[in-house]
Amino acid sequence: MLDLRFIRENPDAVKRAVQVKGVDLNIDELLQLDRDLVALKQRVESLLTERNANAKLVPKASADERPALIQKGKDLAEDIRALEPQQRAHEEQLKQLLLRVPNIPLDGVPVGKDDSENVELRREGKLPEFDFTPLDQVEILEKQGWADFERVARVSGSRSYLLRAEAALLEMAILMFALDFLAGRDFTPLSTTALVRPETLVHSGHFPGDEESVYRFADDDLMLAGTVEVPINSLYAGEQLNHTDLPLTFAGLSAAFRREAGSAGRDVRGLIRVHEFRKVEQYVMCRADQAEGLKWFNTLLGNAEGILQALELPYRVIQNCTGDMGAGKVLMYDIETWVPSEEKYRETHSCSYLGDWQARRTGLRYRDGDGKLQYAHTLNNTGIASPRILVPFLENHQQADGTVRIPAALRPYLGGREVIGKPVR
Repeated sequence: MLDLRFIRENPDAVKRAVQVKGVDLNIDELLQLDRDLVALKQRVESLLTERNANAKLVPKASADERPALIQKGKDLAEDIRALEPQQRAHEEQLKQLLLRVPNIPLDGVPVGKDDSENVELRREGKLPEFDFTPLDQVEILEKQGWADFERVARVSGSRSYLLRAEAALLEMAILMFALDFLAGRDFTPLSTTALVRPETLVHSGHFPGDEESVYRFADDDLMLAGTVEVPINSLYAGEQLNHTDLPLTFAGLSAAFRREAGSAGRDVRGLIRVHEFRKVEQYVMCRADQAEGLKWFNTLLGNAEGILQALELPYRVIQNCTGDMGAGKVLMYDIETWVPSEEKYRETHSCSYLGDWQARRTGLRYRDGDGKLQYAHTLNNTGIASPRILVPFLENHQQADGTVRIPAALRPYLGGREVIGKPVR
């Protein structure tokens, strides 16, 4: 959410953001509604002033004058009551429009309509060279007996997954490694729930706009979050922190759920796009200073790259264009990890800087050194998400005999194993 005063004073910049981010919103209509609401409030205030002045005259009026003054007071009160529903309706309508106003991208963000116009910044790591015919993720899992897609589909429907034996241990090992890695960089580990109230998705910026992707429990007024960012972002909602409390840096672990509405036919095979997954998410709340925000952006990105480097996975860093960065973000990079069977990089991490856009929605405020209330800046980035990360992991580290090599950094989490699986070819 942008400051309404900022929108009033910078309509062209906001219209530009609406245009380059592809948001269906008319800023002129929003500003007209704002003017109408201001006029309506002024009218109500004028009537209140008149009623108060009239009330002061009643005790001093003569017996003949008093009935007319009393009636005038009643008429003014009725006029005010008649305007109140209109004022509330205008306020709610304006609030809903403000929730849809996108943030202003930083200078230098590439303008584009969708992910096809994202910009590759660099590639890291060496692509594997196989002297055998490599298998894809599903073939590896099935040959090792590590997955049971058919049985779990009977239990939970399509886009579900079940890992067995060493693959289940591998998933937990990677998640714990990522959590330990981030804890070692002063990110406080959190183990949290995916169950959230609807307002938390408004706070994070997922609503309005992403309602179709969320699972709902109507009887309990609860939903299942698709990322750990959602519950963490609302932990301090409405509180007033001190500048000495910041930055807050968290590494949150929880299950995550996405309906994947509108993605029929896409990535239905294996572990790429499932409805339920597990995620370690980095989240930062820092002072309202762009230089500090950008410093943390680079820190989050560096952490994610450090995890991938420790897992010995080749990847590339992508700068997202305006049409692929989401309404609330001023800067966004994706990391895509190499999938040998597809001979392409696939997104595994997203790093986002939102300025104070998210904090204004959530009420994340702190008092600066002068005692002035400020809205904090927020950032988030994937630490690791499973099972998607297992796709490049299994494929890049497969060996000729069908086993999977374990990088040195991960071996302590798997009892020292250097290899998992049994020879199957």
